[in-house]
Amino acid sequence: MGAKNCPETPRQKMINMMYIVLTAMLALNVAAEVLEAFRLIDSSLIHTLDAAKMKNQQIYSSFEQAYLENPAKVQEWKDKADEARSITKEITEYISTMKEELVKYSGSKLVGPDNPYDPEAFNIVTLSGDTLQVEKEDDLNGTSEFMITQKNATELRTRVEKYREDLVSLIDEDEEELKESVRKTLEIVDPSGGSKVERKTWESMHFENTPMAAILTVLSKMLIDVRNAEANVINYLYAQIDAGSFKFNKLGARVIANSNIVFQGESYEAEVFLAAEDTTQQPQIFINGRAVEVSDGKARYQVNTSEAGVFKWSGLIKYKTPDGIFKDYPFEQEYQVTKPGITMSATRMNVFYKGLDNPFDIASGIPKEDLVVEMTNGRVVKSGDAFVIRPTDLDEQGRKTKVSVYANINGSRKLVGSTDWRVKKVPDPVAQVAGLSGGDIRKERLMVEQGVMATLVDFDFNFKYKVTSFEIQTTDGGYTNIKTSNSNRFTPEQLTQLKNVQPQSIVYISNIKAVGDDGSTRNLDPISFKVR
Repeated sequence: MGAKNCPETPRQKMINMMYIVLTAMLALNVAAEVLEAFRLIDSSLIHTLDAAKMKNQQIYSSFEQAYLENPAKVQEWKDKADEARSITKEITEYISTMKEELVKYSGSKLVGPDNPYDPEAFNIVTLSGDTLQVEKEDDLNGTSEFMITQKNATELRTRVEKYREDLVSLIDEDEEELKESVRKTLEIVDPSGGSKVERKTWESMHFENTPMAAILTVLSKMLIDVRNAEANVINYLYAQIDAGSFKFNKLGARVIANSNIVFQGESYEAEVFLAAEDTTQQPQIFINGRAVEVSDGKARYQVNTSEAGVFKWSGLIKYKTPDGIFKDYPFEQEYQVTKPGITMSATRMNVFYKGLDNPFDIASGIPKEDLVVEMTNGRVVKSGDAFVIRPTDLDEQGRKTKVSVYANINGSRKLVGSTDWRVKKVPDPVAQVAGLSGGDIRKERLMVEQGVMATLVDFDFNFKYKVTSFEIQTTDGGYTNIKTSNSNRFTPEQLTQLKNVQPQSIVYISNIKAVGDDGSTRNLDPISFKVR
């Protein structure tokens, strides 16, 4: 039905107008889900930014180390890297400060005692280390006024463009591909399309009528772009240090022996070669004054061993440089010939204890990675360079517990020693109150204690007992008073019992039971105190 046949009443016109206003308000209202998405993205970007900053710092540290080792060679490239670091620091501090000022302009709260940190809120960390909580994540007016009306977006564009060209100027002219990559990373262009009246600028596209959460995310993204561009340039500069050099700048003699310790009667064998090999020519190698055969840049030295001791040998490598001059690289080496033998010891005591991890040490001239330890009555566990013995049964006389050590030498397994050991149980603990196992004790001291402890005296292992029950016996008016606890603590009745004890009376603690870390239960000797 047309409007002509059904004209709008004033009331209808008012309703239509309210609908139009409400629709406009809904269009301006930014959904909470969108704001939350921006907050999560910004948080992720900040983590990425920290990682990029740390990675770039490692490159600068490499420059410092290289400069200390060879100042003349590194000076030119380090100066450019220092300039890259300086201009990057300037632009990143400017963008970070802009984020702070924007948040403060739109509204923020400083996190502190009066305003606790809220992990669910949109927070930013200032250059000074303070935390600001954004109050208006969906603010459109304040952000537009700060960025567009006050022309801070224009100033940001100018500074980023200048930083981009300053960074590119540090790259050599013939590196056009790298220059283009840096420019692309920091590219700022106005969007195309639309009439001249409607056409937007880069500033208006990113910052006009844009919610606070989105702008903070855009600025964080710009900081990452800056760090990535910085990384491209400083990695390039660091690579230039050795770009015109050999891949190695030091030649040296190297000797690799099958082992520097051999058993008497076995062969000692080693390879001798120049560390930096040139496949176009072979070096000349002399061992103990005699020329030896060289293959693939290496010579082999082998002698038989007939007696124990330390033996030295030496030689010389002659190598022709690109200038046609022979240079000499002397070397010396020694090896030890030893008779098979080994010393074994428990590192804490001269016995093993059942139920415990017993540290076990081996003293020999053989690398521990080449040793294998086996035992009867238990098993051996290797932990790094150490060994742990775990006995199975008690063996007070040491008749069935044998530890044997084998060595893997030159691909063969050899027994180098074995010994017999005793296996004992962990000793009984001593009951104590206030660190005492009897004697005189002040009533005040007795009353402040919590219960009875079980202590292993002079026992080196980390093994503990816990009292599970005990009785306290006292005399009150000629009558014997006995109270029981089913834990290691005094019960309320026992505390009352101790409170009523008269000076010169005897407190007798008996029927003490304790359970160890291995689950075993021990009956402990009773203890008694004379109350003063």
